[in-house]
Amino acid sequence: MKHLQLALAGALAASLAVPAFAGKSDDTLNWATDKEIAVIDPYFSVTRELVIMGQMGWDGLVLFNSETGEFDPLLAKSWTWDGNMAVEFKLREDVVFHDGSTFDADDVVYTINFLLDEENGVPAASIYNWMKSAEKIDDYTVRIELNAPSPLAFSYLSNEISIMPSGHYDNAPTGADGSKDYSSVPPVGTGPYMVADSQTGKSILWKRNDAYFEGGPKGTPEIGNIRYRTISESNTQLAELLTGGLDWIWDVPKEQALRMEDSGQVSVVNEKTLRISYMAFDVDGDSGQDFFTDKRVRQAVSHAINREAIAIELVGPASTVIHSACHPDQFGCTQDVKQYDYDPDKARALLIEAGYPAGFEFDLYGYRQREFTEAVIGDLAAVGIRANLNWMQYGSLLDLTHKGKTPINHMTWGSGSIPDVGAITPHFFSGGADDPAKDPRTAEALARGDTSVDSAVRKEAYAEALGIIAEEAYWLPMFTYAKYYAFSKDLNFTPTSDEIPRFFEATWN
Repeated sequence: MKHLQLALAGALAASLAVPAFAGKSDDTLNWATDKEIAVIDPYFSVTRELVIMGQMGWDGLVLFNSETGEFDPLLAKSWTWDGNMAVEFKLREDVVFHDGSTFDADDVVYTINFLLDEENGVPAASIYNWMKSAEKIDDYTVRIELNAPSPLAFSYLSNEISIMPSGHYDNAPTGADGSKDYSSVPPVGTGPYMVADSQTGKSILWKRNDAYFEGGPKGTPEIGNIRYRTISESNTQLAELLTGGLDWIWDVPKEQALRMEDSGQVSVVNEKTLRISYMAFDVDGDSGQDFFTDKRVRQAVSHAINREAIAIELVGPASTVIHSACHPDQFGCTQDVKQYDYDPDKARALLIEAGYPAGFEFDLYGYRQREFTEAVIGDLAAVGIRANLNWMQYGSLLDLTHKGKTPINHMTWGSGSIPDVGAITPHFFSGGADDPAKDPRTAEALARGDTSVDSAVRKEAYAEALGIIAEEAYWLPMFTYAKYYAFSKDLNFTPTSDEIPRFFEATWN
């Protein structure tokens, strides 16, 4: 209980400088992470926080139902496929934007054509470049043409394509370099909450949209206000939760989460996510350290790491060891591949066979949950593989990875919360910048899976690619991530595995 007492003391001290927000008593759900939010736009900010807020403030044509595995109508009320290359949507006629304007087909066509115009520079092109065009048929009918059959079309329409009012970005200010600053346009959506106030880098206040349409899959929001706050220190977040300044936090370290659970002061839940941990090897030796060009060395590393211990002891009970380069809950993610059990003796034997009886020293790169990577380093040291840890910010590490400068990088991938192999494995093994192997066999198999809408064909193609990746040990898939959530006992909240907290479904107890 010592940690809790320290947290309480810290919260009392902080309360002298930070205003207390009362949660249930003033109908405001207060949540926090350590991220400073400067952009409130789901297209021009790629943080997880904006993914969450994107679901609060904006709607797409459809919404994924995690319970049924199907897509529910949202702004669209129905749709009809025309073969594999086009889909026609009938739109709701009772929707208004936060600015009072009426939603119709013009808004859908404007949004999609804005995304497809390369001059607008919308990041993460993969979420929209499967579309060829959008055409208005009548005021409440839209036809979307595809560039090729896309089994992930509705996943992107659900998670990534938020509909903006027609003309939304037209008056964006021009920056000093002469380009339009679309990220600074005031947020306007159709979602169950709208922005009431924002303090850049500090807080965003969302208020309930009382004009939100009825009968949709997001329901009717009950909580009046939702305030996001940036709190950089996790101990401060914990302290404010315990003393009522916050109602909800996540990514609580396991030890602290268990102590909070034992205290009985707040609700604590460990929930699985679609994020996985993996280690990618420098297969071609571009980093200048060519140890991992030898498959036997990659296999030795794979046998040396006690992934189960990391998952159980450090991540949480909802975490599981994985063997394929994908999440087991994703469509097409077979685990029926070559597996590397924890076997230090086998690892040593493989190192001897590869010509490293005394082991070797190399550079290992990581960026997230340092204690996980340090556990890996300890396991490797036990078989004579000595890792020098290079700890970096994600963006800098990604740049090095794309340049091939990392002998091993310990990274994570969340798949954009899309429960399909197409959202992860093709990204890493189709020959792009993140592909450590550039194996044409995996690229060909993945292309077959990515361009078919036949479930059987897709499963067979993905299984072929995943089998090659495991056999060659291009990656060591590590474990699924699990998050510890902690929240006020006044709050009725249910975590979901897609890492998108549905605050619009939350209620007060």
